[in-house]
Amino acid sequence: MQRRPHLVGPQEFAALYDVRPGVVSQWLVRGVLDAATAIVISGGRFWPLGFAARFDSISSGRWELRSEVLADLIEEQGEGWSPDLGEQLPAIVGQKEIIELFHLPSQGNLATTIATGRFPAADWRLSGSRLWLLDTVLDAAPELQASSRKLPWVADEEVAAALREGRYDGPGSTAASRGPYARKAL
Repeated sequence: MQRRPHLVGPQEFAALYDVRPGVVSQWLVRGVLDAATAIVISGGRFWPLGFAARFDSISSGRWELRSEVLADLIEEQGEGWSPDLGEQLPAIVGQKEIIELFHLPSQGNLATTIATGRFPAADWRLSGSRLWLLDTVLDAAPELQASSRKLPWVADEEVAAALREGRYDGPGSTAASRGPYARKAL
């Protein structure tokens, strides 16, 4: 298994500090948590675990890190590392980026491929989202292509390069506003 960076989504971030998941959104709205500290994948925000684990010191100790939750997250994610900054992360994709990468006609095509077990297992399942290393997806493309009767599964090299270089601005590249604070700009 490839070493992956440890990440958290809003649910895992909330668990680290024993707050409701919606509180993480409130922190963003109130400026307690800077949106720039997160990476956006398929419209969701995710944070490097190193950053999330030191949030208690950034927030003047108002919230206390639950070390047992941190240990559980590291164990669940397996051997890897806990980066502090999004720029330290390899290219990571969710379903929206994969659909754009392969120019799939619909999300249903990808959902069916995942459901039938032909798509590689997700590298992470965080806050209800499946995430993959871009390389995991690209490495699976020849097998996907060989097993597909209708879809070409040929990666768009421009999209792959944009994802790798952090300049992707297609579907899923901006955070989707959710919850009661969705109307407030982040």
